Amino acid sequence: MPGLDRSRLDQSPPRANSAVMHNAPRLPDLPSEKAALRAIYEAGRLSRADLARVLGLNRSSAGHIIAGLLDRGLVRETSEPAPTPGPGRPGILLDLIPEAMRFLGLEIGVEHISVVELDFSARVLRAETLDFDGASPETGLARALDLAGRPPRLAGIGIAVPAQMDRTGGLRLAPLLGWRDLDLAALARQVGRLPDALPLQVENDANAFALGVTWGRRMAAPGVTLLVNMETGVGGGILIDGRLFRGGGGLAGEIGHMQLGPNGPGVESRLGLGRLMADYGGGLPAFLTAVADREPRAVLIAEDWAQTLAFALTQTCRIIDADRVILGGSVAALYPLVAARVQAHRVAAQSHSFALPPIDLAPDSPYGAAFGAAAMMHQRALTGEATPS
Repeated sequence: MPGLDRSRLDQSPPRANSAVMHNAPRLPDLPSEKAALRAIYEAGRLSRADLARVLGLNRSSAGHIIAGLLDRGLVRETSEPAPTPGPGRPGILLDLIPEAMRFLGLEIGVEHISVVELDFSARVLRAETLDFDGASPETGLARALDLAGRPPRLAGIGIAVPAQMDRTGGLRLAPLLGWRDLDLAALARQVGRLPDALPLQVENDANAFALGVTWGRRMAAPGVTLLVNMETGVGGGILIDGRLFRGGGGLAGEIGHMQLGPNGPGVESRLGLGRLMADYGGGLPAFLTAVADREPRAVLIAEDWAQTLAFALTQTCRIIDADRVILGGSVAALYPLVAARVQAHRVAAQSHSFALPPIDLAPDSPYGAAFGAAAMMHQRALTGEATPS
């Protein structure tokens, strides 16, 4: 990529004791086998007959696919019989073997590093976070990889960062971290001594959050979804019928860069964690408690936050005509406390000819981007696709 600082790849010191246990089962190559895995994942469990119907195959062809997945240790037959509509022998349900693979999601933020580990059924096995005050890319990656460890049967690592990414996965600019023009995936391989065969992908944190909400949490819906991830920075992702919309330069959904007036500050400067803590002092939990207790100073700060969020959502939804909005990130915990105020400001600002899409809170919001980074690797394993565009 233009401007890529490849000198970092030679300066990064090797790390000791960082061997990867990359002994996960081999993933199938045939599209029909990947389709079978995805169908079983989305359904939770499927009988052989139902899987054949979903794939549009006869039972013999579906049986060959199932046999291959069973042999690879990716699918198992459960002891629970499948319900049958009439008389006859009940079918046996198929499900994914959770222990078959592990997927790691790393989020490197401005004030924290988070790690989420998923199994092959996309169930969260572990979620951890530690404080991080920003550092060089090498230091940030080393700390994230140390926190993540090396789970057995590791089949993919996703990395989420608050950065502008190009379409090839290169990091162009991470202004809050002070990083620029990096092949972060290559740097991660060198810092962590990760083998080339291990799938690894870097993604903008808001886009990772969006992918995780709709894939791992099964919150996907048709239409247009605006997802907003609020940490120190504020980023957004746009999904159209479940597909990530990146825009011409990969910057679609950057709601935090919206200006409040011709020469005004950006939305990010009013919604992010840094502004809340600078205005209130102390940590986020103390601020949330103060808002819930109706402490006057905290309520005034929360009111400004609610008005800014309403403005940003209203202006964005006028352009993309979203069907719904999903909020995530640690700062999203403030929303339930001021939801009525946000709605009042939206109603006051919105023209009657535009709908007001509902606002939902993503589950496990503080780990949203890390979960999404792991989920996109899980998706890649089941579909063969890198992050969809």
